[in-house]
Amino acid sequence: MKSKLVVLIASLLLSFNAFAISLQDAKAQGLVGEQINGYLGVVKNSAEAKAVVSSVNAKRKAHYEKIANKNQISVSDVAKLAAEKAIQATKKGHYIQNRSGNWVKK
Repeated sequence: MKSKLVVLIASLLLSFNAFAISLQDAKAQGLVGEQINGYLGVVKNSAEAKAVVSSVNAKRKAHYEKIANKNQISVSDVAKLAAEKAIQATKKGHYIQNRSGNWVKK
């Protein structure tokens, strides 16, 4: 019984990983986009989009904090500079947030 449970849990974990989506795939599918605050945002509400946004934004925040501490500036200043670069680097056809907070295709 215990071994069957282990196999079931392992197969469930593998199936969840099979449904994971990459940041680039999420952007290409129009699920997520770059916000003006330096973080990724959900364009089309879905579990996949939310998962990507949560994961990416946690990593971005940690990175912004590290840069801010090193340079003795605020995290929001780092995020604002990162937003400008991320929006500039966004591929044509992917979503970015405009100054009004609306999603537009670049």
